Amino acid sequence: MKMEEGGASGALVKTNGFDAGRNSTIIYFRSDDCAIEESKIPNAGGKIFKSKQSLGEYGFMILASDTEGNMFGVHSQK
Repeated sequence: MKMEEGGASGALVKTNGFDAGRNSTIIYFRSDDCAIEESKIPNAGGKIFKSKQSLGEYGFMILASDTEGNMFGVHSQK
């Protein structure tokens, strides 16, 4: 994935026989400002694990979980 282009380099997949939640792989989605997505997550049934935090020169990120407990991240440069 190129940071300056759209798209994602992975996918979330439901697999029969494998329970969702608390797995060790975290998918990060790119955003213009991860605070925007952070504000929408609780209303969609998800939970914020770590609010927007600075990664220094690498931008910002949040960590959240979806309605099934799968952890995911959102990354932005601002």
